Amino acid sequence: MLAATPNAVAWARRHTVDILRTWSFPTEGTEVARLLVSELATNAIRHGRPLGTAATDPAVPGTILLRLWQTNGGVVLLVGDNDPHLPAPRTPGSSATGGRGLLLTSAMASRWGYYSRHPHPGKFVWAEIPARPEGALGDQRRGQQETTPLLLGQVLTALREL
Repeated sequence: MLAATPNAVAWARRHTVDILRTWSFPTEGTEVARLLVSELATNAIRHGRPLGTAATDPAVPGTILLRLWQTNGGVVLLVGDNDPHLPAPRTPGSSATGGRGLLLTSAMASRWGYYSRHPHPGKFVWAEIPARPEGALGDQRRGQQETTPLLLGQVLTALREL
């Protein structure tokens, strides 16, 4: 469980990488998991405040939940928040600074979904990552780097961090 504050995203990434290294998870799968945890945690923080609390009230940060578990061929990432509204992928304009998190999740995960925390308020969003994702780091065709969901995720993450 993490406080729903901006630095929680960095903690979620660190925790994910540490756990996956402990599990000897392949580097390319770890990189995809790191990017997706960043996206899911960012979304959860935006929506992780207790019900009835204004999103601009820094005195009440709320919490998010992060869980990871191994599957036969990969890992499942799960991030929970207190917002009962279900996630809906958007189609942001080319100049939009956000709104691509679920599109990236859909492109980079082998599958993803969400479910309500009923009877409690909120939801869980999950993504399954294969140990060796398609288009992983180091994959090349004819001497050129292929544009893959992983590469796009890395570029978008780097741009956001500028």
